[in-house]
Amino acid sequence: MHFDPRGPSKYVQFADFLRQQIESGELAPGALLPSESALMQRYEVSRPMARKAVAILRNEGLVTTEQGVGTKVRELPTERQPLYLEGDAEAFARMPSEHERVELELDYGVPVLEVHIDGEMQLHSADEVVLRAAPPKTPSRRPRKTA
Repeated sequence: MHFDPRGPSKYVQFADFLRQQIESGELAPGALLPSESALMQRYEVSRPMARKAVAILRNEGLVTTEQGVGTKVRELPTERQPLYLEGDAEAFARMPSEHERVELELDYGVPVLEVHIDGEMQLHSADEVVLRAAPPKTPSRRPRKTA
């Protein structure tokens, strides 16, 4: 692996390299990333560089790490459910608190959508829904008067 000395930090370049492998499908959803030791040997990087690069991918929601298993490429939902916003509803994207992440069973790096409708707040996993404007209401037609 060649690092550009004028580019961003080496660990950021290494994360970019691994991300490219994920996005190209070379590292498919569910696939295990090589261990830190294997990354170090294969790409001649240091342990801190390998750790930081994988941490970037985890924070972006691209990989998950499980003790005793390793780091896997995250499987993204195949279909997102539409979430329609009507009237004065508002939605904000943000990172969940640790409590919210556990409650919603979210992987690290997955944001939530905080939706406010009629004074109530709902939280949704941002990778499971797609925001849509509510379809316009069709005006009701009054029956014509006949003479």
